[in-house]
Amino acid sequence: MVNEDAIKHLEFIQSVISRMASNSFLLKGWTVTLVAALFALAAQNSNADFIYLAVFPIISFWILDAYYLRQERFYRALYNDIRKKEESIIDPFTMDTHPFEVKEKCYIQVMFSKTLGIFYLTIFITVAIMLYAIEFKP
Repeated sequence: MVNEDAIKHLEFIQSVISRMASNSFLLKGWTVTLVAALFALAAQNSNADFIYLAVFPIISFWILDAYYLRQERFYRALYNDIRKKEESIIDPFTMDTHPFEVKEKCYIQVMFSKTLGIFYLTIFITVAIMLYAIEFKP
């Protein structure tokens, strides 16, 4: 029979993982919303300064999103570690992810992972196309 404390502990870790994933999703939504709003302002006024302004939230949210993804990976590693251990040696109150931080990639590598790199680089390319369209329109 599985220990009830172990199940509760895994559920608690899973809730942290879900919260990190939710934060990442919200950041992506805010990024698209802010960039679209700045595109609308730039198109309305034919002013490329608004598009240059879009670079700041893109970079800020990209860094923050990498932070959440990295933290999420730590908690996934903790979840897997606890799942594999004998119930008698599990500390049911630990949420320490430090042992897994050594094995995880640095922020730059996480920023350019498939999930984040494709999303944010696509937005940067879109910004570059919009800048070109506004700056060099005939």
